[in-house]
Amino acid sequence: MATLLSVNVGTPKDVSWQGKTVHTGAWKSPVHGPRMVRRLNIDGDGQGDLAGHGGEMRAVLVYQVESYQYWQKHLGRDDLTFGIFGENFTVDGLPDEDVCIGDRYRIGEAEFEVTQPRVTCYRVGMRLGEPDMASLLVAHHRPGFYMRVITEGHIHAGNEITLTRKGPEELSVADTDALLYLPDRDPAKLRKALNIPALSPGWQQSFRELAAAQPPRQEPGWPGELTSAQQPRQEPGWPGFKTMRVARIVPETPTVSSIYLDTTDSTPLPEARPGQYLSIRLAVGEPAPAVRSYSLSSTPEAGTYRISVKHEPHGRVSGYVHTSLRPGDLVDIASPRGTFVLDEGTGPVVLISAGIGATPVLAMLHQLAAARDPRPVWWIHTAHDRAHHAFADETRTLLAQLPNAHQHVYYTAETPHPDEPHITQGRPTAASLAAMGIPADADADAYICGPLAFMDDLGGYLRDHGLRPERIHTEQFSALPAINPGVTPTAAIRPHQPPGPPGTGPLITFARSGITTPWSPAHASLLDLAEACDIPTRWSCRTGVCHTCITHLVSGDITYTPQPLDPPEPGTILVCCSQPTTEVVLDL
Repeated sequence: MATLLSVNVGTPKDVSWQGKTVHTGAWKSPVHGPRMVRRLNIDGDGQGDLAGHGGEMRAVLVYQVESYQYWQKHLGRDDLTFGIFGENFTVDGLPDEDVCIGDRYRIGEAEFEVTQPRVTCYRVGMRLGEPDMASLLVAHHRPGFYMRVITEGHIHAGNEITLTRKGPEELSVADTDALLYLPDRDPAKLRKALNIPALSPGWQQSFRELAAAQPPRQEPGWPGELTSAQQPRQEPGWPGFKTMRVARIVPETPTVSSIYLDTTDSTPLPEARPGQYLSIRLAVGEPAPAVRSYSLSSTPEAGTYRISVKHEPHGRVSGYVHTSLRPGDLVDIASPRGTFVLDEGTGPVVLISAGIGATPVLAMLHQLAAARDPRPVWWIHTAHDRAHHAFADETRTLLAQLPNAHQHVYYTAETPHPDEPHITQGRPTAASLAAMGIPADADADAYICGPLAFMDDLGGYLRDHGLRPERIHTEQFSALPAINPGVTPTAAIRPHQPPGPPGTGPLITFARSGITTPWSPAHASLLDLAEACDIPTRWSCRTGVCHTCITHLVSGDITYTPQPLDPPEPGTILVCCSQPTTEVVLDL
């Protein structure tokens, strides 16, 4: 008979860690006497980060005394007190290899249902002073598990634990954990996981993506709006950079020019998916070449790529492109990347952009026009005025080739001509979008590119109109939004060189952030270096398990310490546990 040995609770507090402040409820301690267990919590308990912990499906975390004994021996520790693994219930029995998702247990007056394994999280390592602990829990098949509360009631240490119902597929906690985080997944077990109603929604979504032969887009439990910003994952068309020639340069507006690129040896170029981008490396008069990424603004034709670049007022690279680059010049180009791409389908397509954000959705429009796609297509663009409306004639020509196209253009600083009913002065609003006839009850896909506030507003309007959040895709040219679970936000700081003496190792370039700096072994990982430069970063476990930190490796080679349990896809790396062995360019 299994037994509840200890009830552990703790309220969230601020903890200093690696120069950051982490708001966490991981510090839990045993309590004596009965405690009331409610739908969301045990009385006296709390979680600091509700995106990854807590809530109805993760009300109670369970860990086994047998695992305590295992880790005492493995880690050489004699100070592992109950609650130190962040668990609410320390139990005798209920091993991860026997307990199944959907099992129900009665403890005291309350009844519980097993919903998922523990989420990989750096805070268990932070609490124990063992940085690799999140990886060890998975690798050694000892994660522990969460339960939801079926019946509220009082419990106390010493209560017997009685199984009241077995889960429908008898898929163990250990097998479920391995199915998500470890390689060589068993398809039969994946099918079982998808047939367990008790499995928490975040894990169900991850398994649906795995079943569709896609890597999970995010760590289970993160808010859905972050998924569209997840780092792209795909094998590049060629490794690193290759030399290409500037074929011609075409001014589009006073501030935007299109650069046509072809190969130096007439070899065919890999086909790029509409919406992807190129990284370009240029010597702009500084010790290290600069790397920037620009969206392809049309589909490749006759062995040529086209990018369109806006001259930013203080942009070193865009300034060089507009004032110094000439036809015939040779430039270094990395192959097309990115997953902000036009999906195949039969539902309506909504292409929304502002300013230079038109470039990736213009490539999508080229694809739709080339195929004479029968789907309804909405082209919605915002520009400052007529003089700065890039690609105006081009988009009209492309839209005319589609059987069911709708065009809506907004000028923020110019009144349209009376014979231009498709142009409005101002900006798109919720009311104007609703009046465009975009269907809310169909599988419409919306693609939005522009300033962050513009994408947030338009995405919100579309969600309120009825479009499903997973059908609203966005592209951000600058660094992606940070995912730093539990870390107390601070004022944003412009990326900069790391403090302290310069390193003497290979150059590391963070392409999205415009930072190039030499590597120093003072940094534990590329993630650590990025954080020292105040570059927005994305991570959860920091030990190579969850893949939240996955990043495009544009060029260079790295090594891992520790080795990830499930290596990432070719052309990508896990920055949380990698160090450079050569010069490296990262899409970060």
